[in-house]
Amino acid sequence: MSAASDAVPGGQVEVRATGSLLPADAAEVLDLVRQASDADGVSPLSEHAMLSVQHGRDERARHVRLWDSGRLAGYGHLDPGNPGDLGEGPAGELVIRPSARRRGLGLALGRALVDEAGGRHLRLWAHGDLPAATALAAAAGFRRSRALWEMRRPLAPPLAEAQVPAGVRVRTFRVGQDEDAWVAVNRRAFARHPEQGSWTRADIELREQEPWFDPDGFFLAERSSGLSGFHWTKVHRGQAGSPAIGEVYVVGVDPAEQGTGLGRALTLIGLQYLRSQGLPAVMLYADESNVAAIRLYESLGFAHSGTDVMFSGGESAERA
Repeated sequence: MSAASDAVPGGQVEVRATGSLLPADAAEVLDLVRQASDADGVSPLSEHAMLSVQHGRDERARHVRLWDSGRLAGYGHLDPGNPGDLGEGPAGELVIRPSARRRGLGLALGRALVDEAGGRHLRLWAHGDLPAATALAAAAGFRRSRALWEMRRPLAPPLAEAQVPAGVRVRTFRVGQDEDAWVAVNRRAFARHPEQGSWTRADIELREQEPWFDPDGFFLAERSSGLSGFHWTKVHRGQAGSPAIGEVYVVGVDPAEQGTGLGRALTLIGLQYLRSQGLPAVMLYADESNVAAIRLYESLGFAHSGTDVMFSGGESAERA
């Protein structure tokens, strides 16, 4: 969700939802996202939504576009989720072109996402915790329900040695061979996570096509019985004068390995790899409510640097 107000829309507004985007339409959406990112200092869409726009591989996604006087002024991405999953339901993100803000278009686009959700409980992500996004959510009848911390640390300070549990071997990912085993351990590790735990082989294969994908920075821990954990790293290449930064993309440990120190060891192995790439700093995301994970990362030198917020509601959002 990007910044926008709840004023009454002006001009001739058209809203349309589709199941896919033509290449020219996707390029127009990506340009809108770039403008919003430059204005707000944070991307308004998650990696998942960006990949959906760029590649159109998510057949369930709904792309909601809003035009004001014939010009694309807003975009919303809706992941409908599992129709049988009453606990989580669909999730959306939206962005308004900076030059089109403060005219109520954000509220109009939010209502369109509510309509696309078909009356189901809708969750909306707001990246960067911007005050205007909070105001928009309140105007649309949404409440703050979850927060995701961004945490960072410089890579120059010393890193502890990784203490891998006895009987565990750590190696790097093999493209074309490890996908199914990784999906299985990821599902076990994130069984209670509404996004990460639902990844499929198609999700990992899509990322294997991205320029940033590096199997040498994708570490797997295995016992004789199979995979028991992993640390997938990522490097964000700097643009427009900003330095490159590493990311603890995702660390997962099989529930049977909890308490063995494997998660900490894998995290350190990935951090050491990112440092070896000459990167000045590293980032990660952690649920604000996951106190154990935050304490682990703080013990490794990470500090809170930003917040993404989820707002929930939609079924009874104000329609006036």
